[in-house]
Amino acid sequence: MAVADSHDTHDDHHDLHDHGEFIAHHFDSAEQQFDSGKLGIWLFLVTEILFFSGLFVAYTLYRTNHPEVFEQAHVFLNKYLGGLNTIVLLFSSLTMALGVRAAQLGRNKNCSIYILITMVCATMFLGVKAVEYSHKWDMGILVRSAFNLTYTHPTPTTEIGKALHISDYLVYLCVVPALLLAGFIVASVISKLINKGTLAKFMIAMAITVSGYFLGVCVGIIFMNATEGETGSTHASVIAEQPLMLLASTQDDHAEGDHDDHDKAAAASNHEGEHSDHEEHFGSHPADGGEASFDAHHPDPSTLSRDVGIFFSIYYCMTGLHAIHIIAGIIALAWLYWRSLLGHWRTDYFGPVDYVGLYWHLVDLIWIYLFPLLYLID
Repeated sequence: MAVADSHDTHDDHHDLHDHGEFIAHHFDSAEQQFDSGKLGIWLFLVTEILFFSGLFVAYTLYRTNHPEVFEQAHVFLNKYLGGLNTIVLLFSSLTMALGVRAAQLGRNKNCSIYILITMVCATMFLGVKAVEYSHKWDMGILVRSAFNLTYTHPTPTTEIGKALHISDYLVYLCVVPALLLAGFIVASVISKLINKGTLAKFMIAMAITVSGYFLGVCVGIIFMNATEGETGSTHASVIAEQPLMLLASTQDDHAEGDHDDHDKAAAASNHEGEHSDHEEHFGSHPADGGEASFDAHHPDPSTLSRDVGIFFSIYYCMTGLHAIHIIAGIIALAWLYWRSLLGHWRTDYFGPVDYVGLYWHLVDLIWIYLFPLLYLID
């Protein structure tokens, strides 16, 4: 009798928690499950902020102690490509928010469309970043230990690079996406042949997602070529002209105070000495066969390279870590897309879309800080 009573009590307890699909039995309601998940994702996002904060502290300390290095090094960053990526991520935040709203209303088809657009924006961001990275690597702009700046781009050695007139580094960065694109296309065809319609749709969507990477590469190359005259080919002259601009300013100051021929002759003599001092301190102008120096306080090119390389060490760490988070976000979004195709989202169950949406907004927000800190230093 006691055993029967125990079973009756258990059945009554189970009935009280007889929720719909995907609502765990240990929650009293769908709302409680959603709130618990929301708390968990916020705790995770706090750890992500702490993770990035170390790099932001390193940036702050080094920029405070060496502001001149940051001012001189940032000219090698293409602010137009950075601005393009900023627009792409802001638009992806909009589509992600629309996807969350569609899931809240139980509109799975609309949610899948918005998530697909968000994934395409994410891969497009990576494609533009690949163009930017490869352009710097061609110029020898690497981390501190490997920094070796040169303004001559190497001739492509790969067959694809020769045919398309693109960097070998860019070709290498496109290998994995190309393999993924081919794999998803083949998988979609096979799924269609074996009557797996949902899986075929998913594979086609993944192929479209990867295609966004190549769209980003194409757009990035167009932007790079269009802005090369302003941000690329003039880097050497901008840096090399710094000591000459200082010299010209000194000459103007002397000219204003000297009016007779004797003073002008003395000033001219002084200017020749100053020019010699400038050549010794800054390095001679490239037109005279010398190297352009980047830092007035470090005339030694090897020391200079290490100083500028520190900026790019920070740059690659911050943007590289952010790119890794973009890739993680794409994987999470692909999972949401698959569940959208299966029609899992209801008015009482949409938590996973909301949680991934919060993560994606954080990734976008981090870039909003990285763009001005790295690209708009002046």
